[in-house]
Amino acid sequence: MQFDQLKRRQFITLLGGTAAWPLVARAQQGERMRRIGVLMNRAADNSEGQARLAAFQKALQQLGWNDGRNVRIDIRWAGTDVERERRHAAELVTLAPDLILAGGSSSVAAVQQASRTVPIVFAGVGDPVGAGFVDSLARPGGNSTGFMAFEYSLSGKWLELLKEVAPGVKRAAVLRDAANPLGIGEFSAIQTVAPSLGVEVSAVNLRDADAIERSIAAFARSANGGLVVGVSAIATVYNDLIITLAARHKLPAVYSNRFAVTGGGLISYGSDLIDQFARAAGYVDRILKGEKPADLPVQAPTKYELAVNLKTAKALGLDVPASVLARADEVIE
Repeated sequence: MQFDQLKRRQFITLLGGTAAWPLVARAQQGERMRRIGVLMNRAADNSEGQARLAAFQKALQQLGWNDGRNVRIDIRWAGTDVERERRHAAELVTLAPDLILAGGSSSVAAVQQASRTVPIVFAGVGDPVGAGFVDSLARPGGNSTGFMAFEYSLSGKWLELLKEVAPGVKRAAVLRDAANPLGIGEFSAIQTVAPSLGVEVSAVNLRDADAIERSIAAFARSANGGLVVGVSAIATVYNDLIITLAARHKLPAVYSNRFAVTGGGLISYGSDLIDQFARAAGYVDRILKGEKPADLPVQAPTKYELAVNLKTAKALGLDVPASVLARADEVIE
């Protein structure tokens, strides 16, 4: 009797468990796999690009989106090859993603060219209104929104910082991408503050390695010069070359990105782009849950970084003021 009761209990337990299996399966099937495309305007082996992507993925996971469980992330690395970027953008659109994360202005342009309906969240974009990506910062309209990497007022601070660490500077060459509205706006803001600092500024338009080398060499023939390296994908591509030329010609230089200083540049000041990619995950989460890019305002930078390379300063014969070191987020000795 007891044996029969035991068998009966086991049967009921087994039956209950078996009946539950389809319910579990249905629950898992009910959670639709979402799809995110990622287009980065960096090479796949670029450490800065990898750090930005890792920050995005970590923040996304903290919001409950796990690659392979409830979301699939398709990543494309374009470097600075415009045609490759366009091909990658078209490929990502054909995968029918729920949205695309675009890193940098050229990536946004490529995705918008491929689709005006797929939602886009961008990070590291200089002037989204000037570039035509959004109607306004408060009301983006269209299918794109995200995070600005830059405000024009920052440009004047680069020249101020250059003068602070190298008081002897009387002339400054501003390295810019003249084909990008951002480069024009940067130079205009720098020109505005230059007279009060007693610095004469001139523009160097970035095109290719030979042109950069010739322009910097010509500028360095006169004394008391320094460089301001603005925000642009071209400056990033030729980052190592610019650092090498600045050292060769004994030119103090200020950069917009921290990775230039870790690579041997003198000093940098700019927004924390890794933080921006982490914050972009929040917008991705909101769009996946039903909100529209047109209703999410473009956000300005909230975190800035100041980095100083004392080894480079010593090579240039400069004593970095204590006031600068006290403000620095990173000091390389």
